[in-house]
Amino acid sequence: MDLAFLHPLYEHPGPWASVYAGTSAPSESMARERSLAAAAVSHELAEQGADEATCRAVHQAVEELRHDTEPHGRALFAHDGRVVLDPPLAAPPPANQAFWAPLPRTAPLLDLAGEDPVCVVAYVDRRGARFELRGAPGGEDAGPVAGRRWPVERAGAVERPERHFQLRVENTWEHNAAEFADALAVCQEDTRADLLILVGEDRERHAVRDRLPRRLLDRVVETPYGVGGGLLAEDVARIRAEHVRRRAAEEVERFLAARGPDAEGRRGAVEDVADLVEAAREHRIDELLVRAEGPDTHRAVWVGEDPDQLAVRRTELRTLGLAEDHARSARADDALLRSVVTTGAPAISVAPAPEAAEAGIPVGGLGALLRRT
Repeated sequence: MDLAFLHPLYEHPGPWASVYAGTSAPSESMARERSLAAAAVSHELAEQGADEATCRAVHQAVEELRHDTEPHGRALFAHDGRVVLDPPLAAPPPANQAFWAPLPRTAPLLDLAGEDPVCVVAYVDRRGARFELRGAPGGEDAGPVAGRRWPVERAGAVERPERHFQLRVENTWEHNAAEFADALAVCQEDTRADLLILVGEDRERHAVRDRLPRRLLDRVVETPYGVGGGLLAEDVARIRAEHVRRRAAEEVERFLAARGPDAEGRRGAVEDVADLVEAAREHRIDELLVRAEGPDTHRAVWVGEDPDQLAVRRTELRTLGLAEDHARSARADDALLRSVVTTGAPAISVAPAPEAAEAGIPVGGLGALLRRT
């Protein structure tokens, strides 16, 4: 999961209010339900020590969710009397939750906003291609691509003129497929799509795929659905979910393979909290893996205002230029997420890979693939 959108949360010191609020289907009692939910979360924040202005800002934001079109809800992050960030959720929270802590409570986003791949659906035939940009939910037209119009049909005779005509047809197909592949590559770059779904007849799909840049091939899924019939939202949702599961499983495999030492005795992955903290301070985390129910996720670590001021023991912060009385206790998962956001590394929940979650990987719930130095 690309966490760059969280940067505004780390431009100001804490404490922070973090709220996960679900939205329900429209009903006559929606306004009252939202008012009750707003009162409940603002009361919970006040009980945890939040200031009145921040409680008031959260109360208003939760009430206003009755006008929101997001189907699952939003996360709200508030500080100093204003909501700084309110990303939509891709899955509803099990219940409304409110946290008042030195750092924003961002770890639940990995499962609730999670891997929500943007995908481009490309309908292709020999005459043209049409692209749709799909998120969750719905989609929008990303534009047509017209191919070379003539000749595209084969003649029925098997005499010499037909052989020449077939050669021209094959060349036209190749030309069109190359144009469609180039346009799809540009569309992917513009939209930063995680997934490309090719829809059409076998021959046309394969021709386009074969001409895509190699860097995009692991993002491509082909479907046998006819172009005229389109692709149902349910089909896109299934393909997107399979993509998320596959990617999570691949990252877990990479992590497991990297845990052992290489020929030089260096490990490419760590999962002990002390090792994770050291890697975070040294900007060596290439990707953070989180298993939400792991015991180390809520283990207390010590932090300062600077993301690099991170330690397992409070006394260690002296060597990082922070007086002990300025240190604050924070959850390990939220502290490590702050670190990877500021260094540009991604994070991923292993929940979509049920085998890893059931096997307790990473062992304590936190692990990291390391950058090679």
